[in-house]
This record gives sequence, structure tokens and C-alpha cells, in this order.
Amino acid sequence: MNDIIIEAIENRKLLSFFYKEHYRVVEPHTFGISSKGNENLSAFQVDGTSESIIVPDWGLFTIDKMNGLKILNKTFEGTRPKYSKGDSRMIEIYKEL
Repeated sequence: MNDIIIEAIENRKLLSFFYKEHYRVVEPHTFGISSKGNENLSAFQVDGTSESIIVPDWGLFTIDKMNGLKILNKTFEGTRPKYSKGDSRMIEIYKEL
């Protein structure tokens, strides 16, 4: 799963997955370990549904809770507003835009 996320960030490809029973399509921005010790993905959700945000918007997704992760052929331009390189919520960053 980690390789898929890293590849998507490197190539600016969209990811799709199910998270908390909601289908999501996201632009991945930062992948690493949160201050709580979980592997997390900070991403801008562009399609699908959510119980906590109105799409499109930012989300922080715990990797262990993702199901059916797929890299899509569609690319995205670059960073979104409110993106912060070196995301302070992460104690270790594996990959970021």
C-alpha cells in the first residue's frame, strides 16, 4: 500500500479508496507518521462522500482504515491552497509534493 501512495505523490496521480464506508477520490499531498504514531495521508478530496467534510476539501486519512486503494490514471496539477510542506501533524514524512 505504501508504494502505491508514494507512486501517486511522485507522479501526481489521483487515488481512490473506501474510508469509513465512504468512497473517496483524493489528490495525495503528504504521507507519513502522525504524532499519534499512525501512518497517515494528508490529501485533498475531490470526489466521493464523507461524514465529516463537504467535498471538495482536505482530509487526513489513517492508512490502516483504507480499503480498496487504487492509483488512477488521472493526474492533478499540483498543490492546493492551505497545503503546508513539512506538515506539522507528521513526526516523519515518507513523501510529499
